Amino acid sequence: MSFKKKDNQLYYNPIRRAILNHQLIEPGDRVAIGLSGGKDSTSLLYFLDTIAKQERLGFSFEIVPISLDMGFEEVNLQPLIKFCQTLGYPLEIVPTKIAEVVFDVRKEASPCSLCAKLRRGILYNKARELGCNKVALGHHLDDAIETYFMNFLFHGKLNSFEPKSYLSKTELTLIRPLLYVTEQDIIRFVKREELPVIFNPCPADKKTKREEIKLFVKDIAKTYPDVRQKFLMGMEQGTAKDFWPLAK
Repeated sequence: MSFKKKDNQLYYNPIRRAILNHQLIEPGDRVAIGLSGGKDSTSLLYFLDTIAKQERLGFSFEIVPISLDMGFEEVNLQPLIKFCQTLGYPLEIVPTKIAEVVFDVRKEASPCSLCAKLRRGILYNKARELGCNKVALGHHLDDAIETYFMNFLFHGKLNSFEPKSYLSKTELTLIRPLLYVTEQDIIRFVKREELPVIFNPCPADKKTKREEIKLFVKDIAKTYPDVRQKFLMGMEQGTAKDFWPLAK
């Protein structure tokens, strides 16, 4: 895999800015990266690996890739394993029965909430077991905007997820280094670098309320093309208490 030097700034500047603005990564951190096999988490590993190896933050930190085997027979994790090996990491794979619990045992009509809860719990436990103090997820700017509108439309709340959250029960800190990067930029990057993307066989994929909101945001962007940049400006202009009420 080769990185095109002329496009460095497009990706690394916003990631570095997010990390430094919110102290997402600090000297000596051991950061677990939750790899789902999707474009976002795969890109996150690629970006943080480059940042760590080139010490673009001015200090060193460690990376530990972790992937959960959800129990879907159709999933082939070999491309993800090889990708991690190419970067110099062993991929920690955690076998689970999440698919069975969610779809066969519980038969959830709206499975995403339970699935996310189970995945987070297992990921956090494995991260602690491996000596990590932080867990990085691949949520990007579009995810933050979609979460904001979901909270508004479905719960009457005007906030999104936090860039950094301390999880007292696990003594881990959850971070989102891609917060300033748009989904479209990630799509272009993955295609250009030919990063592996694992097929998602989940029956609920592309059939959720979040998918509806994603289309809603795309429609807004047709009329207001700078909606993402305006949202980012809102986050950067001292309005963290409005977007993230629990942020300190």
